[in-house]
Amino acid sequence: MPMLVRAARPSDLDAVLQLAACAGPGMTTLKADRQAMAERLALSQASFAQTVALEQRDYVFVLEDQALGRIGGVAAIKAAVGLDEPFYNYRLGTLVHSAAAADVYVRHEVLYLSHDLTGSAELCSLFLHPDYRRGGNGRLLSKSRCMFIAQHPHLFTRGVFAEMRGVQDAGGGSPFWESVGRKFFGMDFARADDLCRPGAKGYIAELMPRYPIYTCFLSDAARAAIGQTHVDTAPARRLLEQEGLRAGAYIDIFDGGPVLQATTHELRATRESVVATVAAAGGAARNDCQSLACTMAPDDFRVIACTAAAIDGVIAITPAERRALQCDAGRTIRVLGMTPGRPVHQIGAAAGKAYSTA
Repeated sequence: MPMLVRAARPSDLDAVLQLAACAGPGMTTLKADRQAMAERLALSQASFAQTVALEQRDYVFVLEDQALGRIGGVAAIKAAVGLDEPFYNYRLGTLVHSAAAADVYVRHEVLYLSHDLTGSAELCSLFLHPDYRRGGNGRLLSKSRCMFIAQHPHLFTRGVFAEMRGVQDAGGGSPFWESVGRKFFGMDFARADDLCRPGAKGYIAELMPRYPIYTCFLSDAARAAIGQTHVDTAPARRLLEQEGLRAGAYIDIFDGGPVLQATTHELRATRESVVATVAAAGGAARNDCQSLACTMAPDDFRVIACTAAAIDGVIAITPAERRALQCDAGRTIRVLGMTPGRPVHQIGAAAGKAYSTA
C-alpha cells in the first residue's frame, strides 16, 4: 500500500503529539502541548472544510503508513501570519558610514526588527519520525503542501515562506540567541522557544530591542550562524529550494536561521503540475515517471507518490493507488513530476507501456 499524505483529523492527536515530543527545541510551530494541539487539529479540520475565515486557517497534514496504520510525519501551512498577533523576523540590511575628510568608508551589516511577512502563508511544522526518514517519505510530505497551494492558489494571496531551524550546538543552545536574544530576554534559548506559541507572543514586542543591531557587535559564532541551517533541517531546505523557495533578506529572531520565500506562481507545483483524468483499468498506457498525485477537493485532500505520468491528459494508476486517493476511474487529479524539470505529462500512448491490474 502506498504511503499517504492526508488532511489531519482530531483523532490524530496522540500520534501528532508523539511527533512533536520527538522534534525537540527550535520547532516553535510544533509543540507537545495537548490542549494547544487539540485546538490546532480542530482548526485544521475547519480550515480544510473552509468554515473559518481565510486568514485564520491552519492546514495540518499527516503522513500515514497505511500498511501499519501509523502516523509517520506531520507538516502544515498557516494561511496568513501576523494578522491576529504580530509576526517578527529580522531583516538584514546595510548601513554605510563614511567620513570623506578621513578617507574612511565602512559598510555595516544591520538587523532590523520587521513585520514584513505579515499576511504571507507559512510552510511550517515539518517533522518526520526517524523510522520514516527513507524511501522518499520526506519529499512526499514536504512537496504535498505545494501541491495543495497549486490546487488552491486563491487561498494564498501574499506568497509563501518557510523559517528554517538555525544553528544549534550539541546541547541545543543557539549561538545567535546567546549573542542577541539572551541580552534582552534574560532567559535561555529553550525557555524563550517554549514561550513562543500562538496567543502568547506579546512578550517578544515587550522585550526585543527597539533599534537596529549592528552585527559587528555580535560574537564570531553568532555572526557565522546568521542565515545558516541546522544540520537536521538541511534536507528540508533542499526540498523547498527544489520547489522554488529561496533565501532572502530575512532570518529568524531566535536562532538566526534563514527564511525561504516564493510567490505562489513561482512554486514548481504551480508551474509544472497538470490535471489528468484517472484511467479505467487497462484503459491507458503507463510509464515509469515518478510523480505526486493529489485529489482536488480541499475537504478531503490526499497525496501519494506513484510511478505514472499523464499521457494525453489521462493517467493510469494502480488499484491500490486509486484506493489510497479514494478516487474512481473518470475522476480528475493533479499530477506533478517528482524530479524538478522532468515533464510529468507526455503526448501519445507510445510513450508508456501497457497498464495492467495484475
